[in-house]
Amino acid sequence: MTETTNPNKQQNGDAVMPETSTRDDVFDDSYKAKEGPKPPMRLVWRNIILMFLLHTGALYGLMLVPSASALTLAWTALCFLLSALGITAGAHRLWSHKSYKASTPLRVFLALANSMAFQNDIYEWARDHRVHHKYSETDADPHNAMRGFFFAHIGWLLVRKHPEVIEKGKKLELTDLKADKVVMFQKKYYKLSVVLLCFLVPMLVPWYLWDESLWVGYFIPGLMRYALVLNATWLVNSAAHMWGNRPYDRNINPSENRFVAFSAIGEGFHNYHHTFPFDYATSEFGVKLNITTAFIDLMCFLGLAKDCKRVSRDLVSARAQRTGDGSHKTG
Repeated sequence: MTETTNPNKQQNGDAVMPETSTRDDVFDDSYKAKEGPKPPMRLVWRNIILMFLLHTGALYGLMLVPSASALTLAWTALCFLLSALGITAGAHRLWSHKSYKASTPLRVFLALANSMAFQNDIYEWARDHRVHHKYSETDADPHNAMRGFFFAHIGWLLVRKHPEVIEKGKKLELTDLKADKVVMFQKKYYKLSVVLLCFLVPMLVPWYLWDESLWVGYFIPGLMRYALVLNATWLVNSAAHMWGNRPYDRNINPSENRFVAFSAIGEGFHNYHHTFPFDYATSEFGVKLNITTAFIDLMCFLGLAKDCKRVSRDLVSARAQRTGDGSHKTG
């Protein structure tokens, strides 16, 4: 595990950045919104209809839960965990922030899990997430929380991207993603992998192995599980940018939110994450309410991951004393 006390600083709250981190995920305080009227909001009706149908199907799946077997419910939980890890350990901590290194087998596993999550391919997810960190809470932020809870949660997917998001995204280098064969392979075959892994596998496994009905398999481990993973991820963009304490940097909106940490398997320690975006644990407290960190630690133990970047305790404490809101605790 690599600790860092690098003196380089991020201007948004002076967060340190190690030499091995990508500068694409470090806040750019030189950004200034363009003057003049805001561009009109353009609805994407296809997405609106699909999201309505998905959540209607998920609610129906919830009604079917009492009729599902215990094995189907356990399978649903496993599919939730796998999908979530594809986002948290994969697209987020590995590919967006390069906070640790993963072997090829682990990268393939995380790419498959990412397709099961169906939240855009790794390349697009990582690109947009780097833009989010670089231009957080501005017009160039894909899910700018300054536009309200609904927009930050789901609304940003129901409208066309702000021109600034598109422009700034095109300026990112992204050479590491383009050079990653696993990332580019998944990007090429993304639609097929989503059909197989997000919908068919969750539905067919219970039907084939323990005679669950295809109807239940489609609506519970299929649609309901998919909607739950989506909303758990979206809460990081919405709730964790609005509610909670700010022990590391009181000057930014991202907050420590334990409910989000629980639902998004470790991604709710958001004030810490935006202060130290390169830390593989996204939290000062290791595996506490952080299944993703426990998973990465397990992969390191098995020899499938290495070089986890970590912020030293002294640096965290010093930063909390300097810019925190006074709520910092050491455990």
